[in-house]
Amino acid sequence: MRYAVLVTGPAGAGKSTFCNGMITHLSTSRRTGHLVNLDPAANTDAFEYQPSIDIRGLISLDDVMSELGYGPNGGLVYCFEYLMENMDWLDEELGGYEDDYLIIDCPGQIELYTHHPFLPTLVRHLQRLGIRTCAVYLIESQFMEDKYKFFSGVLSAMSAMVNLEVPWLNIMSKMDLVTTNIEDKGSGRNGLRTKKDIARYLEADPMLLVSAPGSREEKTERNSRFHALNQAIVQLIEENPLVKFLALDLTSPDSIETVLSHIDYVMQYGEDEEPKEPGDLDEGDFADME
Repeated sequence: MRYAVLVTGPAGAGKSTFCNGMITHLSTSRRTGHLVNLDPAANTDAFEYQPSIDIRGLISLDDVMSELGYGPNGGLVYCFEYLMENMDWLDEELGGYEDDYLIIDCPGQIELYTHHPFLPTLVRHLQRLGIRTCAVYLIESQFMEDKYKFFSGVLSAMSAMVNLEVPWLNIMSKMDLVTTNIEDKGSGRNGLRTKKDIARYLEADPMLLVSAPGSREEKTERNSRFHALNQAIVQLIEENPLVKFLALDLTSPDSIETVLSHIDYVMQYGEDEEPKEPGDLDEGDFADME
């Protein structure tokens, strides 16, 4: 059985770093993971591991922009439409991997997850090949500058979940930039972030959008032209409680293992594997038992 994890989320959320951390952890756990790069605009320097499958072997954004005169967004769409027309290339690349984890690094343009048909088409194609597929959506902890930015991320995650229709995990990344010490003023890229501050965002509580009754903020919101929109967002999230975040600190093996165990669970990793006979065990297996 083969398994694929689509790593999605906005630009700068730490997708490539997440992929590198996952492959390192899989290797440490004596499991096989392969990096698949589906970003035709990827910077090679971002990869700690050489991709086993790389869309740039088929088409790259730089070539499309220089040869066809497209801009970055139009060129990216062209690249994926080209891949959709050449899925046999992907089939051939995937053919050599059995019983492996495929960590698929996706681009940071969230329109591809929420509007474009490419990723839903890719998911269905992987499923036809017998590859169990799930997706993770990353939002960085440093994005928690205010509640409005956070809920724009929540709505993007919700839209992507509905569009792709696969087992799904939302992850709050870069928790290593969050401090437990309120006196540590240097922590956080955008200023001080404490774990207590971030914890309330792990559950997408729509009431965070609503100010306390009678407060100055509440009176200001009622006079705002966006008041009705905020109320509609609150109602939408209350009626569709789909988004919840796992906190991820890539400097902590326990944190990575927690995320990996959730991914294993939603994909039912190992459910179809036959138990090993005594003669099938190697020295490493006996070492694991000690």
